[in-house]
Amino acid sequence: MTSVTLFKQDGSQNGDVTLNDAIFAVEPNDNVVFDTVLMQRASLRQGTHAVKNRSAVRGGGKKPWRQKGTGRARAGSTRSPIWVGGGTVFGPTPRSYAYHLPKKVTRLALKSVLSQKVLDNALVVVDALSFDAPKTKAFAQTLAGLNVSEKTLVVLEEDNENAALAARNLDNVKVIDAKGINVLDVINSKKLVMTQTALSQIEEVLA
Repeated sequence: MTSVTLFKQDGSQNGDVTLNDAIFAVEPNDNVVFDTVLMQRASLRQGTHAVKNRSAVRGGGKKPWRQKGTGRARAGSTRSPIWVGGGTVFGPTPRSYAYHLPKKVTRLALKSVLSQKVLDNALVVVDALSFDAPKTKAFAQTLAGLNVSEKTLVVLEEDNENAALAARNLDNVKVIDAKGINVLDVINSKKLVMTQTALSQIEEVLA
């Protein structure tokens, strides 16, 4: 069984916590991690790009010159795509880039990145993160006590509002709840800090 040190909020050790090997001790699969990151980044794209086709460009209602007898090529509108100031052909239109992978793939990807954090000694488990008020200074002192100074992802249990608000203004710190943990956020962090309750919630979902 895999285990890591359990810390108190002040940074002192509080024994060990046993991890579920089916989640935190799997062999990382780089392929599914890559596919999942690609999917998440695609879903983040706004897709609001747009161009004006010939029907959307202002003007062009009048035929520029008569059909025959001028010696010029026939033309029906000054907003034809071959004219300067005309519409755009085959340009981008608003669309969604989101797509979905099979649930087994995304679950394996999440297990892979969590297992990699354990292999890298980058997982820090705290028995609780409890604050009487949402004070950023107090949260910063807690991270300093845990010897965490790199880019950090903090995973909390639901309804821990004081801790979430306290960390909001800290550089290089992102806070999510256990239900929102995802591959992209885990990869983007050097350290993964989670409460013991959040750990239990993650194991309950992924086991």
